[in-house]
Amino acid sequence: MAHGSRLVDLVHARIEEFLAERTSILRSISPDLDPLTSFSGRFLSGGKRFRALFCYWGWEAVGARGFDPFETGGRDLFPVVSAASALEVFHAAALVHDDIIDNSDTRRGAPSAHRLFETLHADAGWAGSGADFGRASGILLGDLLLGWSDELLDEGLGALSDPQAARAARAEFIRMRTEVTAGQYLDILEERAWLTQPESEQRTRAERVIVYKAAKYSVEAPLTIGGAIAGASATQLAALRDFGLPLGIAYQLRDDLLGVYGDPDVTGKPSGDDLREGKRTMLVAIARERLAPGQRRLLDELLGDPGLGSDQVRMLQRTLSECGAVDEVERIIADNVARATAVLADAPLGREARSELGSLAKAVSRRTS
Repeated sequence: MAHGSRLVDLVHARIEEFLAERTSILRSISPDLDPLTSFSGRFLSGGKRFRALFCYWGWEAVGARGFDPFETGGRDLFPVVSAASALEVFHAAALVHDDIIDNSDTRRGAPSAHRLFETLHADAGWAGSGADFGRASGILLGDLLLGWSDELLDEGLGALSDPQAARAARAEFIRMRTEVTAGQYLDILEERAWLTQPESEQRTRAERVIVYKAAKYSVEAPLTIGGAIAGASATQLAALRDFGLPLGIAYQLRDDLLGVYGDPDVTGKPSGDDLREGKRTMLVAIARERLAPGQRRLLDELLGDPGLGSDQVRMLQRTLSECGAVDEVERIIADNVARATAVLADAPLGREARSELGSLAKAVSRRTS
């Protein structure tokens, strides 16, 4: 994946350049705004850049340029690199807001944004509640990153010579933003309305959250944004969607398993964190279908208790595994990856891109963090 690694380097450089420009603007207003830029830098400096990679390979799959865009000084890459960077900034905004919603203390092994602001408040000895300051400041940081993602996208699309392609890419981005916000609301709704819904609907409702909160935004939308920038036909966009949606579902199901069983030294989150947060995932929905009434009641009582101890977490982990829910989720992941990769066999997309997308499918569905 030589192009992939080079793309990641370009995205990193583009984000750093953009942040430097915005830091200058904020510094001209007041040095008191320095935490906004320093904390932004923290949340944008790491990550696997999967969304950027899917955006690039969606673009590459459609382009059929007949030359290596990395050998032309990057002129042709500016729109897609900017869009890929915009996706990474949008993702950072979503993570900042998500951590506030979930009351998460950590992100990638370090304090979450609102906790960083809370610590800033405590260290400075400011008046009022540190928690309130941290939460309010975190919301504003997320809003700032959201606006910056739009600016980055517009800078890239403004360099396109084809206005129709620019409009199509912008439409895909807007659709993604609406869908992920809707999915986030459905997620918090399910955490609170779970036990009032018919048992027969719980798996379907959990899958709906996966589709709109994660699957479309993590894989499908980056692919179609990249494809649209390259001037994809309706048939090509359909192929990218047909590949992206099932792979996005597999991606999130793997994330759900890591949220319960992941190694904290690798994931950067405490073991069993999703159990403490009360995530009503497909894993939990399947377990509730399989458990005896007494075990189901115990699961319902403990799920979402932020004070769960390590022994209780291990007991819930065993319960979810021994009832066969984990094995079923693994089967669903494998089935969705197979559906996605089958699309690549005769999709009207470039040969090299199809190969790289197949490799990415394995990487996102088998990851450990």
